[in-house]
Amino acid sequence: MTVTQQAPAVEIQKVAARFRSKKRDVLALENVSMDVRPGEFVSIVGPSGCGKSTLLKLVSGLLKPSAGAVRLLGGPVGGPRKDVGYVFQRAALLEWRTARRNILLQAEMRGMPQKEAAARAAELIEMTGLQGFEDALPHELSGGMQQRVALCRALLHRPPVLLMDEPFGALDALTREQMNVELHRIWHETSTTVLLVTHSIAEAVYLGNRVVVMTPRPGTIAEVIDVELPRRRNYAATMSQPAFASATSHIRDLLGAATHRE
Repeated sequence: MTVTQQAPAVEIQKVAARFRSKKRDVLALENVSMDVRPGEFVSIVGPSGCGKSTLLKLVSGLLKPSAGAVRLLGGPVGGPRKDVGYVFQRAALLEWRTARRNILLQAEMRGMPQKEAAARAAELIEMTGLQGFEDALPHELSGGMQQRVALCRALLHRPPVLLMDEPFGALDALTREQMNVELHRIWHETSTTVLLVTHSIAEAVYLGNRVVVMTPRPGTIAEVIDVELPRRRNYAATMSQPAFASATSHIRDLLGAATHRE
């Protein structure tokens, strides 16, 4: 079976998400359908509150849809999944554990063999450029390094699907750019299927094979844009390409129209 013939890694079928309380009834997502192919990098952008993070939680099984269905790796998502990695906006490291021990927390939670986990952690530490900082505590690391540790932790068990919820939003512009380059390199080396939620249009286009643009709440898909750029990308060269400018401009137009409708 070729890559194009493979079953989707993620299938979202006519999904809705409604949150009810005594005071409010909020429809966060409505009639959302999309597929993500194995090894694909899909970026998701949209106005604040449109349900982007909710969508990732549905894929991971942390939330159940109010309507529709979600399938992951060919099977229905009926609860929290162990075969995904999750990276949040904040690194959420344990302050009393070193970088290496924060990464290995994943192994402890999953009952991974110690020798296998240690070897995998060493591999990821080298891959993300954390050599020399393995024994540093979180307060001794920069924001970018803390996110590298969080990324290593999420990748430790070799998840076939990686979910990233605005992972670089709290970083300064230069560090964010560096993390974009690192993430692209790691994705290219591992071929992990990635869903990235971001508010940065440039980040979405630079990293993504496709960009999903969502409408204001209740979030629906306004358009899915194919990014016509090479799979391997140099950051500076990519930014100067007409295809990059065309995609970012089109997404801004879509989000601008969505804001006016709101």
